[in-house]
Amino acid sequence: MGKGEYLHRGHTVTDIKYHFVWVTKYRYPVLTGVVALRARDIIREVCEAREITIIKGVVSKDHIHVFAACPPQLSPSKIMQWIKGRASRKLQQEFEVLKKQYWGQHLWARGYFCASSGTVTDEMIEAYIEGHTSGATDPDFQVEVPE
Repeated sequence: MGKGEYLHRGHTVTDIKYHFVWVTKYRYPVLTGVVALRARDIIREVCEAREITIIKGVVSKDHIHVFAACPPQLSPSKIMQWIKGRASRKLQQEFEVLKKQYWGQHLWARGYFCASSGTVTDEMIEAYIEGHTSGATDPDFQVEVPE
């Protein structure tokens, strides 16, 4: 699934994309070499298991960007909980240097950035809805009256 494609499932058609960014605790530059490659693989595994399609991503030395298409039943907070939790646990299990550096068990800083993305603008949606109205009294949420 890429740009301009819709996700078809059961009785729904959706186009929900999120841009996520999260950072390592204390912004330590630990995401390099094999650690960075393994972080990317773990994120891919988590997303694949939840039917999340990564459109674009980058692992930098102290933060990660992921632009992904997501099923409608998954909230951004749940997605981040799964990705950050699994990646932190597995990376610390597999790399002794991280276990020592992050002795408090938290690889990632608290929180994350998330912005939604879509193929239409707010103005396009408003214009589309405006085309369905027929001069009702409430301009923000009208009831369509058949002519």
